[in-house]
Formats: sequence, structure tokens, C-alpha cells
Amino acid sequence: MIAPLALFSPSVSLQQWLVAIGLNTVLCAIAYFAPKKLLTPAGWLHAWILGILLWGSLGWQGYLVVLVYFGIGTAVTKVGMAQKEAAGIAEKRSGARGPENVWGSAAIGALCAIAIALLALQLPQTPTTSPLINLLALGYVASFSTKLADTCASEIGKAYGQRTFLITTLQAVPRGTEGAVSLEGTLAGIVGSIAIAVVGWGVGLISPLGIGICMVAAFVATNLESLIGATLQTRWTWLTNELVNVINTLIGAVVAIAIAILLQGLPSGLS
Repeated sequence: MIAPLALFSPSVSLQQWLVAIGLNTVLCAIAYFAPKKLLTPAGWLHAWILGILLWGSLGWQGYLVVLVYFGIGTAVTKVGMAQKEAAGIAEKRSGARGPENVWGSAAIGALCAIAIALLALQLPQTPTTSPLINLLALGYVASFSTKLADTCASEIGKAYGQRTFLITTLQAVPRGTEGAVSLEGTLAGIVGSIAIAVVGWGVGLISPLGIGICMVAAFVATNLESLIGATLQTRWTWLTNELVNVINTLIGAVVAIAIAILLQGLPSGLS
């Protein structure tokens, strides 16, 4: 039987949560007063809360995945910024993220992390794991792999896409159109999804096969996100980019977990 999951053994303790609070307070304070503003003031507050949740639930392993996502995502957003601003298709606030962006990107990952922590509290104190925890760890990595794929595809497509097509009709449309795709953006999205998945594997959250699972899940989710953008988002004003991001990352996590279940079956107790 194929086993696509790493044997991740989370450790949840009061000391870990105290470290999470202290570390995130220091890092967010330094970043807040730095001259280059990556987040809005409210964005930093919500990033502080998110960082505490992730380190407290998953330790440094889960935290590192998000740091890499944030670093690459921020860098990609700045690519061709002047050109994108001139065309009116750049991210608002010159790419500085607010609370809506923080949770739009990380809400599903945070839910996976909290679920893992709650399950870990029910396990024996000796190093151990459970199939359900490993599925959730895969979903966690896949959610951020999907979000970085979406960010890379969108930002690189806006900056360098030579031919941009509407995903529903394959009709040529201007860069930045909701639901538009390009070869350059698609390839960048695949690279971005692999980058996060490799980090997830490197810290022991997923197995090598999990890298491929995350890549496939991210590809499916980002294309479905483009489909949503080209159809529903243009009709429903309440379907904001941030809400679509939540849906996008949820699809990525669910698809990854579904693939793993297809390969190895349901965990005992759920079948």
C-alpha cells in the first residue's frame, strides 16, 4: 500500500505557546517599525495572532512553512510593481497586506493547525502520531502551497504574461482580468506550489510523495479559482478576493487530503 504521508508527531505544551507569544511579539515589533511596510498596522496585529496560533499548534515546522510563503509571496507581489500600478492591476496599498489578506491566505491553514493541536492533546505523552494528524498536516501544507501558486500565477502573469486568456472561453483578455490565465503565470504557480511543498517535506510535515500531491492539488485549486473569478465573482459583489482566497485554499487542502485517502484509504476510526 502506498503511504504518501510523513509521520509527523506534534508536541503541544505551555512552553511552546509562551515561546510563540514571545517570538511573534519581537518579530512583529521589529517588522512594524521597519521602514519597508509589508503589512498595514492592523495587518501586523492579525499576523501576530496568526503566528502565535501556528507556532503554538505546530511548532517551528509549521511556522517556517508560513514564513517562506510570506517571503516568496511578498517578493513576487513586488515584481513589475511600477508596470502593474501604471496599468491599474497592482495589489492595493502597493502590496501592503491587511487583516483580510492575512486570513484570506491563512484561515484554512490555521484551522488545520488548531485541529492538529487538539488531536495531539489526546495522544499519549510519548512521541507518537496518528493518520488523521498526518492528513491534516498534508492539508496544512497544501493550503499554503495553493495560495503561493495562486499568488505567483497572478503576479507573474500580470507582469510577464504575453498572452492572457479567459479560462472559460479561452478568449484573449487584458492582464489582470478576473479569471484570466497565462502560460507564464501557470508555470510560475507550479514552481511556487512545489517550493512550499518542498519546505513542508524538509521540516517533516509531509513525505516526498506529498510534494507531488500538493502540486496537483494546487494546480486544480488555482484553476478552479480562476473559473470562480471568471463566472461567480463577476456577478456577486459579496464574493471578494479574500473570500475567494479562502475557497481556493480550502479546495487545495481538500483535494490533497482526498488524493492521500485514495492512495492509502481512510484512517482507522473513520472508515
